[in-house]
Amino acid sequence: MNYSLLIIDDEESIRDSLTMALGRHYEVASCASGKEALEILPALAPDMVLLDIGLPDMSGLEVLDHVRRLSPHAAVIMITAFEDLDTVISAMKRGAFDYLLKPLRMDALKLCLERAKSSIRLGKEIRVLQDKTLREQIPFFVAESEALTDVVQTVAKVAVSPDTPVLVEGDTGTGKELIASAIHHRSPNFRGPLITVNCAAIPAELLESELFGYAPGAFSGAGKKGKTGLVEEAAGGTLFLDEIGELPGSAQAKLLRFLQEGEFYALGSTAKRTVRTRIVAATNRNLEEMVKSGTFRQDLFFRLAVVRIRVPSLARRKEDILPLARLFLHQYSEKFGKKITGLTEDARTALLGHVWTGNVRELRNIMERAALMTCGPELDADDLGLAPQCEQAVKNQGVLTPEGVDLPNLLQDMERGYYAQALRLAEGNESQAARLLDVSRDTFRYRRGKLGL
Repeated sequence: MNYSLLIIDDEESIRDSLTMALGRHYEVASCASGKEALEILPALAPDMVLLDIGLPDMSGLEVLDHVRRLSPHAAVIMITAFEDLDTVISAMKRGAFDYLLKPLRMDALKLCLERAKSSIRLGKEIRVLQDKTLREQIPFFVAESEALTDVVQTVAKVAVSPDTPVLVEGDTGTGKELIASAIHHRSPNFRGPLITVNCAAIPAELLESELFGYAPGAFSGAGKKGKTGLVEEAAGGTLFLDEIGELPGSAQAKLLRFLQEGEFYALGSTAKRTVRTRIVAATNRNLEEMVKSGTFRQDLFFRLAVVRIRVPSLARRKEDILPLARLFLHQYSEKFGKKITGLTEDARTALLGHVWTGNVRELRNIMERAALMTCGPELDADDLGLAPQCEQAVKNQGVLTPEGVDLPNLLQDMERGYYAQALRLAEGNESQAARLLDVSRDTFRYRRGKLGL
């Protein structure tokens, strides 16, 4: 491959002689000042830079900092007329590859450039391996049903953009966080951070400062150093705002400004901050109804819902139930060191006949518990511990008012059974029981009270 080289030196004779000597082996460009270098760097993206420390308009060390930011993988070789040890050490700490003394010896320069090329090749190979590893860990979906296949295709299209907002809608437990993770890992931002925030789990009065940070002394009890918000921490990546319907009004206004302008102000600060962070939001609530009732901003809804993805419930993707069950069984068999070969016919029938009010999360939790508790080579219906269900309810799964079935009471009884069973398995410990059901401790306590347990 041809390597590109940028020479930054204010002495025209040096630029000309180096261009002539190296032009046969490298794609050489040159400039006489730091300002000129910074103007051409983004488009040039050189592999290597020869940088004179003594430039007329700005310090070579200052230019080095800009090069490291604009072309982070470039090998920068500093050129100095004086062997100032402190300056050399400072340059190396700031990311310089090497340094050479003037007058330049061509043999030493060529050797240095060869070493830089080897370093660049190795760095590229490492990045390719890192990218391959990351890509192999992209979240995947069990999508044999047409309903979820459509979702997966939408995710692939949306992920091409690095910053288009996405609103993921769906019932509890359908896998909205997995959708957000897949969008992130398939996007150009996949090397950046993916930060998840459950808006319902943070007190409303603290949520704004969590998202946007605060300045020192912004309020009573604020730290002396202030705090960086999650929007800024997710810069270059994705911020997933789960339960977006719980966002308080003041934070809604700030989030709207960020989505429109890419800028925000930390709490108590007058300094404008600008970052590029993709926002993926999720909700199991009807935001359009919340807009009508005045509890959610219409302009924020429109900005979040540039792309809307509706994740189907298990009732709409029955073809995925058994493949998902087998996947979870395999995962938990390995986790618990067991050799469980599969599901009996009775177990398959029970899984297909169950009303999955908790969707994929409920299925995963049941398979984890069954894999942990079973002693046989196959999971049977008894291992699953599914509550018996009325035949008419099974036939009408997904219908809101099946004839002869009091569905609301049936679902509440089922939920009460799950919560009671989780408490028994956790020996009364609410935190452990909440983890078994994959809900927050506050949610568990609230639902436990509602269910009269």
